[in-house]
Amino acid sequence: MTTSPLQLRQQIRSASMTGNTSGLCPSFVQGNLCILPADYANDFLKFCHLNPKPCPIIGMSEKPGDFRLKSLGQDIDLRTDIPQYKVFNDGQVVAQVTDILNYWRDDLVAFVLGCSFSFEEALLADGLEVRNLTEGVNVPMYRTNIACKSAGPFTGNMVVTMRPYKPTDAIRAIQICSRFPSVHGAPVHFGNPTEIGIADLNQPDFGDKVSVNDGEVPVFWACGVTPQVAVENAKPAFCITHAPGCMLVTDLPNST
Repeated sequence: MTTSPLQLRQQIRSASMTGNTSGLCPSFVQGNLCILPADYANDFLKFCHLNPKPCPIIGMSEKPGDFRLKSLGQDIDLRTDIPQYKVFNDGQVVAQVTDILNYWRDDLVAFVLGCSFSFEEALLADGLEVRNLTEGVNVPMYRTNIACKSAGPFTGNMVVTMRPYKPTDAIRAIQICSRFPSVHGAPVHFGNPTEIGIADLNQPDFGDKVSVNDGEVPVFWACGVTPQVAVENAKPAFCITHAPGCMLVTDLPNST
C-alpha cells in the first residue's frame, strides 16, 4: 500500500521513522527547514531571495510562533514531523533530536525550502538512475567555493548535492530539472569537482558517498543545506534546521 505524505508525517511524529526521506512519497514536494528567532527572519528571507537556487522558499510562518504551515499540508507540525533536527547555539550544532517540542518558542519563524529529492521522481520517470536510491543511502552533499550573496549576517558558500551520470544522461537530467525551479532546478555544475572546491568525492561533508562508474561525470545541484552554512557564519544565539537528508514531506504535488 502506498504511504501518503500525511501517513508518513504521522510515522515520523511517532518516531517510528527517523531516517532520510529520499525516495519516499515520490509524487510530493519535500522541503528543507530553517527556524530562526524573529529578529533574524527578515535578513534570512532576503538571503533566500538573493540566492534562489539553493534557497527556494516554498513556505514560511505566517507569524512568529506558527509551526503549522497549513499551506503545505494537512495537520503539519514542524516541531515533530521531520525525522531529525539539528539545534544550533551561536552557529554551532549542540544537539540532534527527533522532535523540537522542548525547544519551541513563540518568537520563532520557520522557513521551508524546496529540496532536490522532489525532482528525483522525474529523473526516474525518464529512465535515469538516481544512484543514492539505487545504493540505498543518503545523497552526498559537499561544501563548495561558490559564493552566495550576503544579507545582513547571513553569508557563505553554496552546498551542493551530487548524482553521477554519463554525459548524454547528464544533459537530459539538466533538461528535466530545469522544469523544477522551486526545488533547485537545473544543476549548477557538472564535471571536474575541484573547479567548485570539492577535493574528494568519496568524502562528502554531509550524507553518504555513492559510486561513480567509468564513463560517468558527477553532476551537482544547489542544496538546501546551504542555509546551515550561512547559520554557522551568522551565529544567531539559537537556530533549528533539519538534519541533512531528513526532510519535511508536504502534500504539494511535484507536478505543480
